[in-house]
Amino acid sequence: MIQAEQRPESGADNGVTPDIALKDILSTARVTAGLRASSKKKLLERMTDLLLEGTSGLNENIVLQILIERERLGSTAIGKRVALPHGRVPELDHAVGAFATLEPPMDFDAADGEPVKMVFALLVPAEATEAHLRILARLAALFSNDAVRESLADTMDASELYHRLVDGDASTTPG
Repeated sequence: MIQAEQRPESGADNGVTPDIALKDILSTARVTAGLRASSKKKLLERMTDLLLEGTSGLNENIVLQILIERERLGSTAIGKRVALPHGRVPELDHAVGAFATLEPPMDFDAADGEPVKMVFALLVPAEATEAHLRILARLAALFSNDAVRESLADTMDASELYHRLVDGDASTTPG
């Protein structure tokens, strides 16, 4: 099992779900700007690669299959040019995120019909239902902020993207 600092012993929510800031699940190594992908599957492959960066103990094929299966249930595009592919992974005991801006934007079957420019992929432990929902809600709030989205869309440096995400998260989360 992949270890994380000060998480519940089993990786379960255990009735207590602390707020998880993006800086806790994201690293500069898992952020990229101007990612190119010829299809949704290729994009999910690239996001899987990012999710595995600096994370040991995960099987690439299993992670990719989890993201593909979730996407088959329905598009994870949330509108406003953002997609949040996500899934639960049994071998994981803490949340892991990856972020990319796309160049060019890609059709993602979004309800608003807009092509996706930004993708935040999320993996959580299989039993972390509450944490999963709270992180997704946090991401939805972050990406509903027009200023944050515009700031991210205009950035072509991965390190700068990371800092804008973390700063945007801190400024849009009550607290």
